[in-house]
Amino acid sequence: MPIDDDIAYVALGSNLGDRAGHLRGALGALDASRGIRVRRCSPALETDPVGPPGQGRYLNAVAELRVSSAPAALLRRLLEIEMEHGRDRASGVRWGARTLDLDLLVHGERVIDEPGLVLPHPRLAERLFVLEPWEMIAPDLVVPGLEKTVQSLARALREGSDARRGESRASSRGAT
Repeated sequence: MPIDDDIAYVALGSNLGDRAGHLRGALGALDASRGIRVRRCSPALETDPVGPPGQGRYLNAVAELRVSSAPAALLRRLLEIEMEHGRDRASGVRWGARTLDLDLLVHGERVIDEPGLVLPHPRLAERLFVLEPWEMIAPDLVVPGLEKTVQSLARALREGSDARRGESRASSRGAT
């Protein structure tokens, strides 16, 4: 059943093959999909992988979409596009290398927690590789359920990373 147009944000990532080509292909497929229009997309940022060792660097971006489909239908389309780009979630290593990763971050003001669909994305506040490109296009967006802006979430994560690096240096100096 169609819903009123809403704004959704999707994280895009790739670290296998033609990384930029996979991101462009995903954006094209989204924009060609019924009930989905890509409004804008952040620049792609190169980031270190999170997960098993031995992976190449990622290209990560965030796209803003205008959607007239329910969150579950949008998620199904994201998974289809991943498969079209050679991703097989069933046989892949969790957080392993991939041709394409599309994560639904938010869909309007919805807060959902049901099998197979959690909004906002449950780990978005822990992922600087998502927050930094998202911050480039929607810094003042208040993330539903978290009630914090994208910019404040990114800032908190950056400050936490700086603090942890400082603690590590202090600990190693104290051990000598």
